Amino acid sequence: VVKEKNRMGECPVWEERENALVYVDINSQKVCRWSPLTNEVQSVPVDARVGSVALRQCGGYVIALGTRFAFLDWDTQVVTTILELEQDKPNNRFNDGKVDPKGRFFAGTMAEETAPGVRARRQGALYTLFPNHSVIKQLDQVDISNGLDWSLDHRTFFHIDSLAYAVHAFSYDEHTGKIACPKLLYRLEKEEQMPDGMCIDAEGKLWVACIDGGRVIRIDPETGKRIQTVRLPASRITSCCFGGKDYSEMYVTSAYDGLDETTLAKEPQAGEIFKITGLGVKGIPQAFYAA
Repeated sequence: VVKEKNRMGECPVWEERENALVYVDINSQKVCRWSPLTNEVQSVPVDARVGSVALRQCGGYVIALGTRFAFLDWDTQVVTTILELEQDKPNNRFNDGKVDPKGRFFAGTMAEETAPGVRARRQGALYTLFPNHSVIKQLDQVDISNGLDWSLDHRTFFHIDSLAYAVHAFSYDEHTGKIACPKLLYRLEKEEQMPDGMCIDAEGKLWVACIDGGRVIRIDPETGKRIQTVRLPASRITSCCFGGKDYSEMYVTSAYDGLDETTLAKEPQAGEIFKITGLGVKGIPQAFYAA
């Protein structure tokens, strides 16, 4: 549905109040908004790689870019820094993020590659930005903090560390925002490649985007089993979310960075955004950052 190609499209969020899909292109350093009504993509450039975007209760967005949390005023294109983190790790940047059921913004970091396929291990962390702008570190020694979401009863937090090739479930305290007691939920099969972004549906099942696996997979957290696979016409599938007027459509982002010329010729749609319909299941609206 979005033909404008992204180097590294990520973190799609359906914004009901704008009837639009908001997402980031990490490597192009921009936050984008696509309107299905006009088919127009608007974008706001930022001064660092932007890993994630989330809706703000009072309008505009909260973003995680470089190693800082910030607010983005869409109309003025002004970015206001809230807090800088990990200044001792110049090679790190924020990656995926999402707002929890109580309006806190969870986002994690990762080390950038220093050469193709080479990166320092266990340099990332997972942070929570509270509505009063205070921050706590939830996880340390993460490789690539990635997809995340919460169970429908708000008792479980799901998180992906990509280089573990797995989805983990944590106990989650809705009142404090703290997570604890990680358990392995699902380990990806070889052909599924590496897990990236993730979202939950209205039946409490998880959808995981498989980067280099060219698919999204549906996992049942109760059984830890994969129950559905949807293949897409691009291999670097990065993230997914539900949207549309009744949240029955799934939007899937992709990337073309990392593909050589031969693969790009075989994948003319690499970097585009896809819409999956007819899944027979709906999603739930995204929470707003409560400040």
